Amino acid sequence: MARGLWPAMLVAILIGAWELGARLAAVPTYILPAPSLIAARLVAHAPNLALQGATTLAEALLGFGLGCGLAMLAAAAMVHSRTLERSLLPLAILLKVTPVVAVAPLLVIWLGFGVAPRAIVAALLTFYPMLINALTGFRAVDAAATDLLATLAASRWEVFRFVRWPSALPYLFAGARAAVPLALIGAVVAEWAGAEAGLGRAVLLAYTNLDLPEPFAAVVVLAILGTGLTALVGMIERRTLFWVAAEN
Repeated sequence: MARGLWPAMLVAILIGAWELGARLAAVPTYILPAPSLIAARLVAHAPNLALQGATTLAEALLGFGLGCGLAMLAAAAMVHSRTLERSLLPLAILLKVTPVVAVAPLLVIWLGFGVAPRAIVAALLTFYPMLINALTGFRAVDAAATDLLATLAASRWEVFRFVRWPSALPYLFAGARAAVPLALIGAVVAEWAGAEAGLGRAVLLAYTNLDLPEPFAAVVVLAILGTGLTALVGMIERRTLFWVAAEN
């Protein structure tokens, strides 16, 4: 509670200054709405924002699972083959530097307005950070442990299962914490390119009508979703690493 007091006070001060500045300067709502207007919109449109947020959350989680799963499989293969690493890593970097704003419309044209384009864009954004963390984690092994398993004629799978995987868990969770917000961003960007529902679509429609309280309310919902998912990953990390340490 003490650690969270100062950040809460800072946020309260910033919101108060924002509210006071918007009212004293008589800033038009279509330029910068006051926090009180945003809060009122959150309350008034809570059911719709919750529905749109659930859509975006489902797309982000699907892309997160797809991107992280493929990244861990690729890292597991690359750690056993330098040739495969030299072949796949440049492609992963190419995916990283490719702007999703340019890719999302193409995916919508190819796959339609369903969930698939948004999930793929979210997966593209989550793939690289998880790949790098997984590759680093699978290599951060204790040489004595691998030498011991080698004397016991352990297979590659047994070395991976009993040495590489437990050693990589802190790196994998670090990658997951970095990838979760990126999955939400990817889902929203893909919704801008074309979607039937979601927070990204709600923001785009509000911008066309110069209804700025709605986009700010959607951003608040996205912040809540991102914070909640990051906290969930942290909780799972603490529990998982505790049991791994207890077993060892």
